[in-house]
Amino acid sequence: MEKLNEVHIECSIEKALNIIGGKWSFLVIKQLFDGTRRFGELQKAIPKISPKALTDTLRHLESNEVLTRESFATVPVTVEYTLTEKGHSLHMMLKEMKKWGAQWG
Repeated sequence: MEKLNEVHIECSIEKALNIIGGKWSFLVIKQLFDGTRRFGELQKAIPKISPKALTDTLRHLESNEVLTRESFATVPVTVEYTLTEKGHSLHMMLKEMKKWGAQWG
């Protein structure tokens, strides 16, 4: 018998989840809808997130072009995070998730 090659077809939902990333991503994105934020501001706004988890989340979102990272030559270095157009396009989806959570959570 001839062995068939297994083909994996990625669905659109899987693609979206891969871009967005882990559980903290939604909370980071939510904070950035209000405008540019620094690392410390994000950490204060999301109290249960560890510095490592926040760093990993920000790097993932930046590598997927959901946000941009801009650093300024100050002492200490100032780093700001801003949503891209791609990141802003998630706004309606997160609003719907919020409604769903309020109804069913």
